[in-house]
Amino acid sequence: MKFENLLVEVGGFGRHQVMVILLLVIPRITLPFHFLLNNFIAFVPSHHCDISVLEAEGGLENLTPEQRLTVSIPSQEDGELSSCQIFPEPQLHLLNDSSNMTHLPVVQCQGGWVFDNSSFSSTLATEWDLVCDRNGMTKATATIFFIGVMVGAALFGSLSDRYGRKRMLLVSYLSAIFFSVASAFSHNFAMFAVMRFFTGLAITGISIISMVLCVEWVDIDHRTLVGVMISLDWSTGTVLLPAIAYLIKDWRYLVIACTSPLALATVTWWWLPESARWLIANGRLEEAHYYLTRCARANNREQVMMDMKPQGLSTVIMSEDRGKRKYTYLDLVRTPKLRRLAMLTGITWYGVAFTYYGISLNITGFGLNIYLTQMIYGAIELPAKILIYFSLDKLGRRFSQGGTLLATGTCLAVNLFVPFHMTLVRTVVAILGKGFSEASFTCVFLYTTELYPTVLRQNGLGYSSFVARAGVSLAPLVMLLEGVWGPMPQVMFCCVAVTAGLLALLLPETQNVRLPETIEDVEQTRKRSISTSEHWKESESVPIN
Repeated sequence: MKFENLLVEVGGFGRHQVMVILLLVIPRITLPFHFLLNNFIAFVPSHHCDISVLEAEGGLENLTPEQRLTVSIPSQEDGELSSCQIFPEPQLHLLNDSSNMTHLPVVQCQGGWVFDNSSFSSTLATEWDLVCDRNGMTKATATIFFIGVMVGAALFGSLSDRYGRKRMLLVSYLSAIFFSVASAFSHNFAMFAVMRFFTGLAITGISIISMVLCVEWVDIDHRTLVGVMISLDWSTGTVLLPAIAYLIKDWRYLVIACTSPLALATVTWWWLPESARWLIANGRLEEAHYYLTRCARANNREQVMMDMKPQGLSTVIMSEDRGKRKYTYLDLVRTPKLRRLAMLTGITWYGVAFTYYGISLNITGFGLNIYLTQMIYGAIELPAKILIYFSLDKLGRRFSQGGTLLATGTCLAVNLFVPFHMTLVRTVVAILGKGFSEASFTCVFLYTTELYPTVLRQNGLGYSSFVARAGVSLAPLVMLLEGVWGPMPQVMFCCVAVTAGLLALLLPETQNVRLPETIEDVEQTRKRSISTSEHWKESESVPIN
């Protein structure tokens, strides 16, 4: 009997599985809070040089506030006051003629800046003056966070395959709480950057472990549904984040508010089950029997496990190692089919993440309110989930993955040719691109989980996420290339999306195929399942490539 058969017997999708999904809603909803938090805490409000130095010299007492700014700060071509320059001394003649400032001497801001606090009372930019020549540091905070996510993906991917899904999930909860709260109490930018790095490292465990834990408890017929359902947590968080940021104007309190759900998640962690697949593959049959019995009892199938002893589970997953061997990332490249799989999934993940965050982190690029743009971006993800559910069910994983990436690249390409003054058209196309990119992200999590065997599933997902976060780390920095050539960032995002979409079509199909348990399952053959109602009658062999 295969594990899939046993899972159907104890209930492949019942109250037990629903409980697991609901318990993971709380921690997973914090993921978009932190992954997109930089849009708000690093927001740079409009600003100009502090003119108090010039006011102290006298001569401006009888002028209105507007007149003081006129004689103290040069205007730009669009009529707005310069953000980074100030006159070395008041230019009182500008009160009569302010049309020509070409030859007037200017210097960089000497006494700090005055910020518009109407949107936020405090951000990283206003806290540590990250403007003008230090403006790139606000983008760097996102890159630092995602480098932490990248390292965390590799770390938790390996540790959860070695020590279990549930145990490492708790480690992720506790460490994310500690480092996130510590970042909110940072005294300087360097301390904040270090704490954000470790926050990213810790919180990525929630992302990759929770998905695997859900999928490993669900039968074949419901894997697509569960993969889409659990991704709704991200969409919900994306919609909630701008509302929370609108209510909490101070960046320190905003960081704490976005982290607070993890405290409740730590309490509910005790009710989560360990993955029975992982336990059996690692020879821990007594524990696996315990959790399978819990599942059967919750699903009103208790009689099934009463007739089975723990030792009887040894034949459910055929593995010669039986927990004696510890798998590492090197196992991803030791055999030819896994090596090919690792290369293709890595490229696909890079393309998905690079384009998704390239769009998501550019919420000020359409001239709209940042709260409204972020909420629209979150709202478009909901119909995207419906689209990808039917696509996964009708077209399969491979064409859904490649198709959504190609559609994202097409939207990015179209916007290259839409004039900037057509703001509405550009915004609509960008939102469509955001929807396709989210559908692509939803697909890639489920697809990758199905491709890798149980003994290496977290390693495979960790490695893929590691490569993806390398792309995410570069996305904020790519936006700085606008200064070199305006369309350059969009061209890069478009090319990466199209390339990754074409290569994703080379991956094997996993729709209605039982999950591989061992490396041998991947390297030899994978059996296509006909129906759970027929007790997983296996038909012709389907090669992994």
